[in-house]
Amino acid sequence: MKLLLKFNIIFLVVFGLGSALTAFLAYNFLRSDAKSQVIGQARLMMQTTLAVRRYTSSEIKPLLATRNEERRNFLPQTVPSHSAIDVFGYIHEQYPDYAYKEATLNPTNLRDRAVDWETDIVNHFRNHADEKELVGERMTPTGGSIFLAQPMRIVDPACLECHSTPAKAPPSMIRLYGPNNGFGWNLNEIVGAQIVSVPESLAIKIADDEARTLMISLAVIALATLAVLDLLLYFAVIRPVARLSTMADEISRGNREVDELKITGRDEISTLAESFNRMHRSLVRAMQMLNQDPEA
Repeated sequence: MKLLLKFNIIFLVVFGLGSALTAFLAYNFLRSDAKSQVIGQARLMMQTTLAVRRYTSSEIKPLLATRNEERRNFLPQTVPSHSAIDVFGYIHEQYPDYAYKEATLNPTNLRDRAVDWETDIVNHFRNHADEKELVGERMTPTGGSIFLAQPMRIVDPACLECHSTPAKAPPSMIRLYGPNNGFGWNLNEIVGAQIVSVPESLAIKIADDEARTLMISLAVIALATLAVLDLLLYFAVIRPVARLSTMADEISRGNREVDELKITGRDEISTLAESFNRMHRSLVRAMQMLNQDPEA
């Protein structure tokens, strides 16, 4: 087997094992990083809904409040949670993997009623009043899911106009939603949680794509490195050794007219070539002495 082929095989085996180990160790990091990306995106969406809620409460609701009373029809667009959910619906069109819900223990709109696992999150915030955010994972019938949750606390007394008692609520709202849900709220009480959830498969897909890119990059680097090393090995080792081999073969066949090797450096190959030239000269002189006529 040729020296260059042996070197290539050894390089590919070593580099392949190193790349496999690198990919194995990096994959856990990529999974963690992908999860952080997903949570960061969810956090950004959450901030968007908070901004929409604030804008609706401070800008939209005051403009439509009088119109509500005049029309005797309740306008859901004046409700911050309704606006946030509708705006997120447009975000969902571009990011279909993400879901948003304002899970409430006792909502006016039954669409927002918290299910079992959402109730656990709300109760967690009620039991840990200082906690501002909760990130977790849960299993669903379709696989793992990552969620980001923040508590919904009643900090604006204006909210109690619609949620303290049915008698104080706008009649138009009672006609639309009825008098049985969404009342009894208190100031500073945590009544629900904003929850953004996303399938864990999205984070896994991101990690897989990044791992695939990493492996392709390592393969390209390996091939480029191997090509450069092959060239260096050929010109620095294989070609000089091949000349030495050719010279040794000619001398072994009795050819004493072989040209000496050119010395172009001071490395080990050059030292070997210089030693070979001295050996060749010594051999030629020895042969000349043996061939001399003793009677001359």
